[in-house]
Amino acid sequence: QVRLVEPGGGLVQAVDSLILSCAASGRTFSRYAMGWFRQPPGKERESVAATSWSGDRLYYEHSVTGRFTISRDNAKNTLYLQMNSMRPEDTAVYYCAAGQGGTYYYTDPRSYDYWGQGTQVTVSS
Repeated sequence: QVRLVEPGGGLVQAVDSLILSCAASGRTFSRYAMGWFRQPPGKERESVAATSWSGDRLYYEHSVTGRFTISRDNAKNTLYLQMNSMRPEDTAVYYCAAGQGGTYYYTDPRSYDYWGQGTQVTVSS
């Protein structure tokens, strides 16, 4: 069992920056592929960024490429999402997720076994 906790989130203005963190406890964090998803109001959950267990394979959704950075610190059992140049369309509930067998990254939410509780990020124009 892996428990994921996401403090952070909040209200920011457009072009501001925000960093989300996801603290993991339980089974060995470093064995899991990790991802960030978001669910905008009235829309389905979508993959934002993902990383393999080692952090050497990364994925970014097209609209966040060049603005968001996913990283992980396996020694601290923590996943991060640095969000720069934020836009109102980034407004969503953000979730972190952990998937077993993480030699590569996953973009399909069905590949993930554990989820955080979600944190609201609101970007005002």
